[in-house]
Amino acid sequence: MPSPSLFAIFGPTGVGKTNVAIALAELLRKDGRDPVAVSADALQVYQGMATLTGTATAQQQRLLEHRLVNFVPVTDTFSVAAYARAAHSEIDDLLARGQTPIVVGGTGLYLRAALAELALRPPPQPGVRQRWESQVAQHGPATVHAHLASVAPATAAKIDPNDRHRIIRALELHEAGALASPDSPSQLWTSEMRHATVLVGLTMDREVLYRQIEERVDEMVDADVVQEVVAADRAGASITARKALGFAQCLEGDIEGMKTRTRQYARRQITWMSKLKGIEIIDVSDRSAGEVAAQIVDIPVVPATAFGSQETQ
Repeated sequence: MPSPSLFAIFGPTGVGKTNVAIALAELLRKDGRDPVAVSADALQVYQGMATLTGTATAQQQRLLEHRLVNFVPVTDTFSVAAYARAAHSEIDDLLARGQTPIVVGGTGLYLRAALAELALRPPPQPGVRQRWESQVAQHGPATVHAHLASVAPATAAKIDPNDRHRIIRALELHEAGALASPDSPSQLWTSEMRHATVLVGLTMDREVLYRQIEERVDEMVDADVVQEVVAADRAGASITARKALGFAQCLEGDIEGMKTRTRQYARRQITWMSKLKGIEIIDVSDRSAGEVAAQIVDIPVVPATAFGSQETQ
């Protein structure tokens, strides 16, 4: 069996991805390889929000170096296209030096952007998103959805009238002339890879995961996450930085709301994981990180494949 060029670990928040990556790195070193983690998380890129975003701790990073964390000023906006360029550069550079990347993350789109050549759609023109956000705030998502239905009925039919984010994004793309047909095939759910990859998804008993999420939020509060978010807010955190899970709830002092939002996000991550092609799902319930890592090294490689030209969301 050929050795993989890289490993990729996905899963819901709180499932233990970082610890598994560290255990995997230990096994790879015993096999003479030199592993480095590459984060695939939309918010861990930001400086000054390590606690809120669950970035690997200093101790964890001493055990396994992590790239693409804490490198974007909190005042800057950031996009998946910018991330894809950075991730491809990091991964290709590591491979060229004979090292083994371990892509670790919970943002599904960023994971795919790291592993594949996605035909990413353009970012919104300045002011467009704010204009549609204002319309949604003033008239409600259902009214703006009705407008979307009048200009792009096939797209609107696939979007819930209360899904503010997707409605606004669809209208941005419509104005930019980049709204693909809803029937267009998507690269998101193909098995295309830039390099030979072992792709794993971690899961566990849902109730156990929820308890771990609640415990994790409590630990974040004890680690002064509220003060961290207040500091980011005062520093002028960008629109994209403010999308960090729990940012708004920390400012409001709504810790129970933060737990609820995190559980909801974990459910969406699990749904995304179930759609990824070529992924090996591993139940980590009642198992150590070392046991899971030992299973990962025995998983067959997903080979690199040729890429089409389909657009993605």
